[in-house]
Amino acid sequence: MWLAAAAPSLARRLLFLGPPPPPLLLLLLSRSSRRRRRLHSLGLAAMPEKRPFERLPADVSPINYSLCLKPDLLDFTFEGKLEAAAQVRQATNQIVMNCADIDIITASYVPEGDEGFLTPLGGTRWLEGLELRISFTPEIHATGFNYQNEDEKVTLSFPSTLQPGTGTLKIDFVGELNDKMKGFYRSKYTTPSGEVRYAAVTQFEATDARRAFPCWDEPAIKATFDISLVVPKDRVALSNMNVIDRKPYPDDENVVEVKFARTPVMSTYLVAFVVGEYDFVETRSKDGVCVRVYTPVGKAEQGKFALEVAAKTLPFYKDYFNVPYPLPKIDLIAIADFAAGAMENWGLVTYRETALLIDPKNSCSSSRQWVALVVGHELAHQWFGNLVTMEWWTHLWLNEGFASWIEYLCVDHCFPEYDIWTQFVSADYTRAQELDALDNSHPIEVSVGHPSEVDEIFDAISYSKGASVIRMLHDYIGDKDFKKGMNMYLTKFQQKNAATEDLWECLENASGKPIAAVMNTWTKQMGFPLIYVEAEQVEDDRLLRLSQRKFCASGPYVGEDCPQWMVPITISTSEDPNQAKLKILMDKPEMNVVLKDVKPDQWVKLNLGTVGFYRTQYSSAMLESLLPGIRDLSLPPVDRLGLQNDLFSLARAGIISTVEVLKVMEAFVNEPNYTVWSDLSCNLGILSTLLSHTDFYEEIQEFVKDVFSPIGERLGWDPKPGEGHLDALLRGLVLGKLGKAGHKATLEEARRRFKDHVEGKQILSADLRSPVYLTVLKHGDGTTLDIMLKLHKQADMQEEKNRIERVLGATLSPELIQKVLTFALSEEVRPQDTVSVIGGVAGGSKHGRKAAWKFIKDNWEELYNRYQGGFLISRLIKLSVEGFAVDKMAGEVKAFFESHPAPSAERTIQQCCENILLNAAWLKRDAESIHQYLLQRKASPPTA
Repeated sequence: MWLAAAAPSLARRLLFLGPPPPPLLLLLLSRSSRRRRRLHSLGLAAMPEKRPFERLPADVSPINYSLCLKPDLLDFTFEGKLEAAAQVRQATNQIVMNCADIDIITASYVPEGDEGFLTPLGGTRWLEGLELRISFTPEIHATGFNYQNEDEKVTLSFPSTLQPGTGTLKIDFVGELNDKMKGFYRSKYTTPSGEVRYAAVTQFEATDARRAFPCWDEPAIKATFDISLVVPKDRVALSNMNVIDRKPYPDDENVVEVKFARTPVMSTYLVAFVVGEYDFVETRSKDGVCVRVYTPVGKAEQGKFALEVAAKTLPFYKDYFNVPYPLPKIDLIAIADFAAGAMENWGLVTYRETALLIDPKNSCSSSRQWVALVVGHELAHQWFGNLVTMEWWTHLWLNEGFASWIEYLCVDHCFPEYDIWTQFVSADYTRAQELDALDNSHPIEVSVGHPSEVDEIFDAISYSKGASVIRMLHDYIGDKDFKKGMNMYLTKFQQKNAATEDLWECLENASGKPIAAVMNTWTKQMGFPLIYVEAEQVEDDRLLRLSQRKFCASGPYVGEDCPQWMVPITISTSEDPNQAKLKILMDKPEMNVVLKDVKPDQWVKLNLGTVGFYRTQYSSAMLESLLPGIRDLSLPPVDRLGLQNDLFSLARAGIISTVEVLKVMEAFVNEPNYTVWSDLSCNLGILSTLLSHTDFYEEIQEFVKDVFSPIGERLGWDPKPGEGHLDALLRGLVLGKLGKAGHKATLEEARRRFKDHVEGKQILSADLRSPVYLTVLKHGDGTTLDIMLKLHKQADMQEEKNRIERVLGATLSPELIQKVLTFALSEEVRPQDTVSVIGGVAGGSKHGRKAAWKFIKDNWEELYNRYQGGFLISRLIKLSVEGFAVDKMAGEVKAFFESHPAPSAERTIQQCCENILLNAAWLKRDAESIHQYLLQRKASPPTA
């Protein structure tokens, strides 16, 4: 499609770019383009072979980019003009830059010449003695462009040597507004009148600025940017900085040139520009920063919640870091087609619509919370990542782990009623431990070379484990010294780059504690420890014997040289469950600890608040003493959650019996806390998926109904006076769980309310829609699915469309499952949301899992080309195959991807195959005992 559109616009491009290029350059351009297009048509360009990778040479580097871009929103092309002030450090006759999917028309270098003096000749009296000052600046035209497509580089060759000093590199180029959601790309939207149009938007992290303009696309090669956009005059044009000039464009009265202020020194991956149709709401933070939220036209009201969060968040971070926000404005904008959740471009943060827009009437509580967290995360990056940037992608975790931790601190400040730190444990901490227990995990710090490797580390280790170890570090240091160290770090390295060790040094100086020694054990080796503890009463004291071994998802660690960690350990007792009785640093494989004045009837618990990144295995006597604390709620919620999650993971690993965990789960009958129920629900979901491979799947559904029925009856369907955010989340969770399991009363009520909703008699509240939709689809027929697809088509809000897309896979009929899968690739579903539709089918049922896997294999080329090897392809693979529990499926998955390579998903594929084998081993080990326990329960139901 791009090829057909490119030819007619070439004349217009050349008009914009100035004089035509020499014939030699056109020939080179044409040859390089044909070569790239031919490779792409063969499916080779997207899947390069692994090869040695080198960073850009340091002989030439940018000082400032003066960049003008002119996107064509009809032909999906753009023209660009770059004038980069550059520093030549050593003599060279070539300049190597990053460049991908761009055709360079002309390139030249103008050295900053020495000034000369010229005395006029002739006898004119008034010129006597006058010297004319001129500058000799010979322009050196590049004679060749050598594109190294695999490394996404271009080498510009010059006929003479560029001498050390400064000069200007001039490049005219053209490119495509692609549909891959990376680089400078097109995003489809529908106007209020129903017309389909396109915006031009950017997503550059990690290595896609090179798709918008030739550049030194490495985080450590910082420069300033002067950006101009030539756009239709009826479109909004935005970039990192504020607009300083807007003037008519010569020769076209419908076009304007918008010029933006110079940026601070920054990395290329943080540059952004957007051209489209948007409304906005605005305010000023108490520090005087102009804050705007840009929304689709007609939906400005939906930007108000994010605006309120952003206006509170900027001053919070300014006070926490004691460093002011460095730009005059911050824009937050909702993009229709967007692969990630959001992107922290400095001063212009881009979001999926669902991560930014809140409709006061039609948005559910979980969406509000999600928006608050994502806004908190991206605005934290304005300091931690943008002001101070990682030196190379090896230190990505520092950016993402820190932002993933402090987003919770920020939301806790703005919305204390969310109990967000308890939710952190379920959402991030346990998720990271699940992945990090695999043999195919990776250390937090990963050596990254080729750009294709970067997407692999945007995962739960970099984000969630990173956040978890920073939370542990913050607790170990204390808030006061942590803030002091953060200020030292941001002040010392502002507008520069830093590595992990630089942060440790600042925190060490602030706290006086051995931060580097402790943290290197958590960032440079993968995995985490299992702390085994047993206790002995010695008169009035309690003696604890602690030992640490690496926790493995496959069972007890059996290797020779077991890794060791320096583990900050907190110990609490039933005397004061919310306070640490003792804090120690476990820096050896085994140690004994004496707790003074602990009575024989008091329980002792490790890891207060579930802050330390480790799992705990108690002796049977210690565990027995803790269980009453679950029933009577004397254990704090986050400790009840941590205890249950540790036990479930020990069972998955075969260290204890799954039946023992099921017995503990029944002790949660009085549990009031949303997050504890959420984690319990997640683990029962994992177990249900496992047992879908047996003939007693219905028995585990009966268990689910028994566990969730009491809390369901207490909550009911409608909010009660005085209820808040967490009650709404809990009601949706419980009703969804009961409905999916086939709880009769829940199913009947869900059908009644769904009918009223569809007929317009009584519209479902936003918090009840997901559980009701899920329930009626799971136990519905083709008519139910058709109604749901009609609701999807009618929905004006992306949140509602996504809500429906995520539950479509609950349908059970093979014919309807196929219909849902076909729908996933239709124009009705945005490209980034196809993943959740297919993933929903795979997670919906045993048949759905098989059908989704077949669908992916049958449509692999289209799916791979759609996501171009980005992280969405990893997510699609993970969601689709991880639920299998037969050894031969691991072989099938491995074989498929050996013949259909997906380089950026290699580690994900290995992890999925490992999980399939672990599931198979778990099923073989525990299925019979689980079945017997469930039958026994059926024969003699337990009493509460």
